[in-house]
Amino acid sequence: MVLFWHRRDLRIHDNAGRYQALKNNREVQPIFVFDTTILDRLPKNDQRVIFIHREITRLKKEYAKLGCDFRVFYGDPTKLVPQIANETKASAVYTNRDYEPKALARDKAVFESLENLNIEFKGSKDHVIFEKNEVLKADGTPYSVFTPYSRKWLEKLNSFYLRSYPNEKYLDSLHPSTTQSEIPSLKEMGFGEELFHPFPSREFDLEVIALYDQKRDLPSIKGTSKLGLHLRFGTISIRELARVGQKKNATYLKELIWRDFYQAILYHFPHSAQNSFRPEYDQIEWLNEEHLFQLWCEGKTGYPMVDAGMRELNATGYMHNRVRMVVASFLTKHLLIDWRWGETYFAEKLLDYDLASNVGGWQWAAGCGCDAAPYFRVFNPASQQQKFDPEARYIRKWVPEYGTPSYVQPCVEHKMARERAISHYKYHLNKG
Repeated sequence: MVLFWHRRDLRIHDNAGRYQALKNNREVQPIFVFDTTILDRLPKNDQRVIFIHREITRLKKEYAKLGCDFRVFYGDPTKLVPQIANETKASAVYTNRDYEPKALARDKAVFESLENLNIEFKGSKDHVIFEKNEVLKADGTPYSVFTPYSRKWLEKLNSFYLRSYPNEKYLDSLHPSTTQSEIPSLKEMGFGEELFHPFPSREFDLEVIALYDQKRDLPSIKGTSKLGLHLRFGTISIRELARVGQKKNATYLKELIWRDFYQAILYHFPHSAQNSFRPEYDQIEWLNEEHLFQLWCEGKTGYPMVDAGMRELNATGYMHNRVRMVVASFLTKHLLIDWRWGETYFAEKLLDYDLASNVGGWQWAAGCGCDAAPYFRVFNPASQQQKFDPEARYIRKWVPEYGTPSYVQPCVEHKMARERAISHYKYHLNKG
């Protein structure tokens, strides 16, 4: 017997690690662990936990139809996975790789425990098209600028990298079971079951993708696919989506390249998870005024585009991509609040939160990341509104008091804030 450990790949079809386990072994036992080292840090109404629990329930039903028991555990995977492997006399544990620093540390601990038990630990590439050292400069070093990375990415791309893994061919390799184990309930794990907002569909909207380059910057319409949540937890295949992007819209495919790029940055430069990619930016002394941060969190800054975005995030766990740039620039430039404060807030609220992309986006906005917007580029929220929401449809949806005397006054004045940000950055960057 071998184990296949589902993580951010909550699907049966086109699953690379699962395919390798099924193809090369008999009696593959699928497992999942609700990781207490992650769950213990989350609010007890975290919507992502509800999403995962629903997807695990769906997956368990799919496995049951195949005559297999999908076993689901609750605890610390660094202890549980070796224990389960040992108890089931598994010869190997298969999984799909994750590139976040904490995930790498977890997998290192699991590998070492399994090695002591003479059990193999085998990883596969699944949630990116290119990983680790697959897209490098000619001298073998990693890219830190997107445009040449994307050029090399596209040069390297061929049908081999986009092919689906035919898991269905080897379903008879699943470990058969006539009984079904229980899934730990949300209540047993200390989480609520109240859903604040419906989860986005996993279905590819081909028309949206086909028109993506024309409509993606308009927050008042459905111009983006809203598949981030499903990509994050692997309920859809990145290879399938990349094939659609390749066929339907080059701009959409470019967004998937950005996703690979930020995963590669995090893998090669793990310090960027907590610190500025460009170390000199850690010299900046942020003002970090807590009352202004609270106004930003609540969507009460007096800047309609910013407020609409934050209220959309708080209500739905989603924010339009264009608006994410506006609110991030506002926090770091207008308010001079540390990008990590904003990144942490997004980490708590975003359904599609992904460490690599979130850190990359925040550092881009703050000017301290790889290939970032220069520090003297300060988004004007009013100009962004005029350009991308000229009729204020998006704004009125989330800020109903907009245009009435009850709407709050701006918490800072734009011209002053812009000039202050540029001089503040310049002073601290030149100080070193």
